[in-house]
Amino acid sequence: MAGGERRGYRDRLAAGRVAFAHLIRVWHERNGWSHRVLPALAEALDAGRVHNSQLSMLRNGKLVSPGPEVFLTLGSINLWLAEQLPSGRLEAGSDAAAQLDLAEVPELVEALRQSALPIGDANGTVLGPGALLEVFVGMILPPPAFDLRIEESEAADLSAALALLLTAGRPWRLCREQLMGAYPVSRPQRRERFAEVMAGQRDYGAAELEAELQDLRRTLAALSGSGDDALPPERFLELLRQRARALGEPGAEPAADLAEAIRAQLLKLPQG
Repeated sequence: MAGGERRGYRDRLAAGRVAFAHLIRVWHERNGWSHRVLPALAEALDAGRVHNSQLSMLRNGKLVSPGPEVFLTLGSINLWLAEQLPSGRLEAGSDAAAQLDLAEVPELVEALRQSALPIGDANGTVLGPGALLEVFVGMILPPPAFDLRIEESEAADLSAALALLLTAGRPWRLCREQLMGAYPVSRPQRRERFAEVMAGQRDYGAAELEAELQDLRRTLAALSGSGDDALPPERFLELLRQRARALGEPGAEPAADLAEAIRAQLLKLPQG
């Protein structure tokens, strides 16, 4: 019994650490922040200390026992963003701008002017220090918009659903140029991998798909002509999951196997 309790306790902590890593990563990605933003903001607000190395380890789920000051600092910053920057960005001439001593970190000004969204749930509740600690130790889940974890067991089905979504079910060779033009990544290795997934030659792994999610969402936005904000990341992932579930439903695929389908096509050929 005691051994089972210890394993459950450790599993909860491990799951919380992974969830927190995703939360921090999505927070940075959603705002387009570098690692320098939060440490500089903490210093400007006198909200505590958090180092670049700590943030990097938190993002990778490798910081096992952060001190309480980390959660106090991040939670205080998060609450300040929600209270002082209700528009989601730093407005020139605002009280918030005056509150910050930004003279020595001009990149912080630009970063916050571009985007300064806090971590909050769908009901508008903003996470403070205590709630962030509870996420880290596995007591509560992150808000869905900041929880984009993908299980390895679902990665293949999501890859198939992604290919069908972006090609609209058309053969890859008929839409290859359009898809590759919409995919916003320039690195050859990633472009090659994307093309292979679209062609059905391979699947993304869970970690690969998580890392690609933002750029895949932008690809869909470019193909559809909608803005990047038309489909938030969490809704994009849910759309893929819905499509993946539909692939396994009765009637989603032809009942006949490949050989039978080919024979059926041959029977339709003109005689003679």
